[in-house]
Amino acid sequence: MPGRRPGPSVKDPELYEKLRDEGSSKEKAARIANAAAASSRSAVGRKGGEAPAYEEWTVADLRRRAAELDVEGRSSMRKAELIEALRDR
Repeated sequence: MPGRRPGPSVKDPELYEKLRDEGSSKEKAARIANAAAASSRSAVGRKGGEAPAYEEWTVADLRRRAAELDVEGRSSMRKAELIEALRDR
């Protein structure tokens, strides 16, 4: 697409454009496109979180993560509310 060309730092412009068309942010699309170019697209797809589900986190850990994401009202939220707020981000 002529109006939306990635910068020279994007290593896989085709994948970048596909991700942008799917609604990914510029930063996320560039990060994924560059990771795919560094290894392979299938290897990037296999990468994934090894973190436990939010239900297994402590309330203190959930609040710390909410603070990182600047979730308003986190200090008065219960565990279920924190999980919902984090998943909505």
